[in-house]
Amino acid sequence: MASAKNPNSPAAARRAKLEEARRKERARERRGRLITIGASVAVVLALVAGGGYLVYQANEKDKKEEQARNSPVTGERTWKDLKQNHVETKVDYPMTPPVGGDHSQVWMNCNADVYTEEIPKENAVHSLEHGAVWVTYNDKASEADVKALTEKVKSTPYSLMSPVKDQKDPLMLSAWGKQVTVDSASDARVNQFFTKYVQGPQTPEPGAACTGGLDR
Repeated sequence: MASAKNPNSPAAARRAKLEEARRKERARERRGRLITIGASVAVVLALVAGGGYLVYQANEKDKKEEQARNSPVTGERTWKDLKQNHVETKVDYPMTPPVGGDHSQVWMNCNADVYTEEIPKENAVHSLEHGAVWVTYNDKASEADVKALTEKVKSTPYSLMSPVKDQKDPLMLSAWGKQVTVDSASDARVNQFFTKYVQGPQTPEPGAACTGGLDR
């Protein structure tokens, strides 16, 4: 009859150590899997939350733009039934800056173009016909406002900017048939006017070029 195994023998001690090592390894593997799963869940939750926030921001931006397009611009002046003939002579416009009427057959480039000297009004009016917003200022405008509006125009296709010394207010925005005086570059009406009238519904020739015209 075989004798019972001695639990205190060297072989038994080695088996116990091996089993303990395997137990610890399995425990480490379980912890590793839990950490990996937890990290994956955290990443997914972060992506979902981040994606949801981005969607929320996009929706809020769309809402604000829609509201800007559908709300009247406070203090805005409107002219209707403006002529659109091409002429080769100077035009005596009833408003300064002009917002429409007969104009040169060549438009001023208005693809985010900023002019530091006065430009021909007849060419600028043609740009308005193409759906551009024209930012103008006189000597009373502050340097800070001129700089801020310059950056706004430089980042906005279908817009242009130039000084108009004989305009009555320091800062004015014009589109075809539309015009408003703003108090500063940070006036909320600046963004609203751009949102509403850059290629807006007032445009007689939407989609017409703002490049390939006069550049000076």
